[in-house]
Amino acid sequence: MSAEYNPQCLFNLTYGIYVVTSCAGGKANGQIANTVVQVTAEPARIAVALNKENLTHEYVSRSGVFGVSVLAKETPMTFIGLFGFKSGRDVDKLAQVEYKEGSSGCPVVTENALAVIEAKVVSTLDLGTHTIFVGEVVAGEVLREGEPLTYVSYRDIKKGKAPKTAPTYHGPPPAGAKERSGVKLERYVCQVCGYVYDPAAGDPDNGINPGTPFEDLPDDWVCPVCGAAKDQFEPEE
Repeated sequence: MSAEYNPQCLFNLTYGIYVVTSCAGGKANGQIANTVVQVTAEPARIAVALNKENLTHEYVSRSGVFGVSVLAKETPMTFIGLFGFKSGRDVDKLAQVEYKEGSSGCPVVTENALAVIEAKVVSTLDLGTHTIFVGEVVAGEVLREGEPLTYVSYRDIKKGKAPKTAPTYHGPPPAGAKERSGVKLERYVCQVCGYVYDPAAGDPDNGINPGTPFEDLPDDWVCPVCGAAKDQFEPEE
């Protein structure tokens, strides 16, 4: 009898949401990552998994240094969209946020961050699509007190989805529509990042009340994750 596998079992694993940064050749970039973990205490070392297709992976591989910014729970989705759904090959991400150059020369994002960490790569592990970089912590700073943003909050409260290059990507969400007050409310999917607008939930962070059909959204409403225009959405199949 073969074992059954339901990808949703992995949703019970806990993750944070971080911005991982690096630099090489006079250029810098950053990306969203949720697989950052401390692996030893003495010396203090952390590990991060990055997709090989991402520009940040290239910079870490070349420079051997990376930074980690621990994001606050109230981090806006537009900020996450900038680092999670846009490529540094097309957009200068750091030019749009507050950051500082660390002691290692690596930039660390301070905007929406509770703490920042710098690390020097001491080991790598090839995982096929991803590389795990293990770094020895060379600097770290607590910027302010607060509650860190977790992947559970990002996915279930902010309705965020994992980029296709993320280790936790499990394909599109289940199809379907919800009903409210006897009216079938169709869900719409952002064709850029995969965010699903659910009329039953609305978009309270941007003033859209629960129960608002997609057709009734203002023309200037944009995807709360990646900033795509309303015409970039299509009905969920």
